Amino acid sequence: MITLAMTEQANDIFPRVLREKERELLEFVLPMEAPGYASYRRLLDEMVVLAEGRRGKGNLVLGRPGDRADLSSPLPPVIAYGVVETTRDVFTITVRACVGDQIDVEIVSAHGEEIPDRVEKKRRWTYSSWKPGMPSPASAAPVREVHILPTLTLVIAHHDRRVWLHDATTRMNHLIPITNFYNELMLHKAVRDPHIALDANRFFNEHRQYTDSDLRAAFIAYNRLKRRVEIAEEQEQPHPKGWRAVLRRFFKR
Repeated sequence: MITLAMTEQANDIFPRVLREKERELLEFVLPMEAPGYASYRRLLDEMVVLAEGRRGKGNLVLGRPGDRADLSSPLPPVIAYGVVETTRDVFTITVRACVGDQIDVEIVSAHGEEIPDRVEKKRRWTYSSWKPGMPSPASAAPVREVHILPTLTLVIAHHDRRVWLHDATTRMNHLIPITNFYNELMLHKAVRDPHIALDANRFFNEHRQYTDSDLRAAFIAYNRLKRRVEIAEEQEQPHPKGWRAVLRRFFKR
């Protein structure tokens, strides 16, 4: 049994153990059948809620008993996301990568309410359940799959306006923020028109204009800057030189 020294903060008491309803929602987006997510499920058994996170209500920082929550470092990338729709509310569940033996999670109500002890579920879905060949878990619409490596697939869900990377080894789906990825795509295609190059929202309507090879090269360049998975050095593209290097510096401002 974990014994905790309690301190009061923001109408809650920290550190504390995860409540049953919180654990149930987190376990939903961390399926045991996927080895990568199973490792996070095991971490939940060893961690407590250290504090409320910087994003406020519903944002929790999990860590080892006795640790102090890190609220100053940049937020890690999202490794799991899902939605539970009930007859009265909608809850979004987000889990970020474990860094420094701490995990930042969010369980947020669309109406800003507390999670009830009992809910009547209408529908629930998570990107964590996606496997190659499946439609989008959110919309059931078809997705575009781009093979980066034999074990890595980039997924573009036009209707969801989402991009994620499926790792067949861990069976995890890493959500990819569109802006930096789109910047790398523009650099690869040498697009200089700012109305196009700086408008990442165009991507979801225009992604068919880009070949799988274009998207593969853009992701490898993006992954070099914002490491999501390990990619063998021989698979990476040469660093840009000349005017492409100038463009890269422009986008990174």
